[in-house]
Amino acid sequence: MLFQVGGQGTRPTFFEMAAAQQLPASLRAALTYSIGVLALRRPFLHKVLDHEDEFFSLLMLVLETHSLRTTDASFSESLYGLRRRTVKIRVKKEDVRPNSGDGIQHSGLEKHQRILSVVFLVVLPYFKSKLYSIYNKEREARLQASLWGNGDETVEDAEYFSGGEASLVSRETTIRARLMKKIQKILFVCYPWLHASNEGMSFAYQLLYLLDATGFYSLGLHALGIHVCRATGQELMDTTSRISKIRSNERERLHGPPWLKTLQGALLSCAYTMLDYAQTGLIAAVFVFKQCSILFPFPINITSDPLQLQMMEWWYQSAEERMSAPTVYPPPPPPPAPKVAKEGIPLPPDRTICPLCSQKRANPSVVTISGFVFCYACIFKYLSQYNRCPVTLMPANVDQIRRLFHDM
Repeated sequence: MLFQVGGQGTRPTFFEMAAAQQLPASLRAALTYSIGVLALRRPFLHKVLDHEDEFFSLLMLVLETHSLRTTDASFSESLYGLRRRTVKIRVKKEDVRPNSGDGIQHSGLEKHQRILSVVFLVVLPYFKSKLYSIYNKEREARLQASLWGNGDETVEDAEYFSGGEASLVSRETTIRARLMKKIQKILFVCYPWLHASNEGMSFAYQLLYLLDATGFYSLGLHALGIHVCRATGQELMDTTSRISKIRSNERERLHGPPWLKTLQGALLSCAYTMLDYAQTGLIAAVFVFKQCSILFPFPINITSDPLQLQMMEWWYQSAEERMSAPTVYPPPPPPPAPKVAKEGIPLPPDRTICPLCSQKRANPSVVTISGFVFCYACIFKYLSQYNRCPVTLMPANVDQIRRLFHDM
């Protein structure tokens, strides 16, 4: 077969890797939605939503560090029974070009690889999220400026003339503000290219992985020299024994009087319990959130049909994209001007002249059905007699006359 879709071998399938990669995004959406619902009754939780990137990154830092330390896998990879292994390639002298699967040996992760894995799993996504938020704010600011203009320039310029120490402070603040605006403009120009390059590299690696042309699912794994493999039964048993050894060593390193050791041991037990059930609890929260987000806005019965489950996943993902869409949009184009009928009254070249009396308009009034302006007495008399617009010949009556108080 061209694609590996079964469960044989140590190499994970493309769908397993894709599911493991999508899990953190689903987890974040579930937590954000849950906290948002709770914030309706507990307003202090809005502070958590204001610093959503920081709180989620801190949570993932704890989970990823614990998972890499105990299982040699990320938080989402350990859920699917996957493990990270260091790639060591040995090339035989008699072989000029070794085969793709020959000479590759896997070993456990080293300390620097665990640290760099945390950087790729937590730190880089955090900076990427912050860059996107800056880009999105700059885009919304430009859309607002295109709609209503920028009215802050006169205020900033007036601060230079306050005099004294206040003038120096205002100059410093304005210099910082202008520097931040320049940085935001640079990021606004560079971010689409960086994002496109990142997405292009991710697509290329995923396509090569799907075609079995490479063993690295992403550029980060390739840079670290790490393969993601399926865990065997023996490795799962070794992971359990390793966790118990780590925890026993941590309990032995406790110092202090007996009451302090008891307190520290109780805190460690609580922390171990939370970490043991964190994975199950968070995955259950994601599952419940997805079911609820599908049931209410998109009424599909929850069955075991895989087609319906894929449809639910598509709807949920589209809802996530709509949540991150900008809140300000560019103004719509104006409607086309009404056409002058062949048998209608021609428009004068001077816009201040009434088409009916050919004199300067007195009490200018507009016919809402067409948008043309006439003298109030002229258009009232014409509509009362003909019930149509004199220019477009569209049906109209006197109730559609509106007085204009600013004649342009």
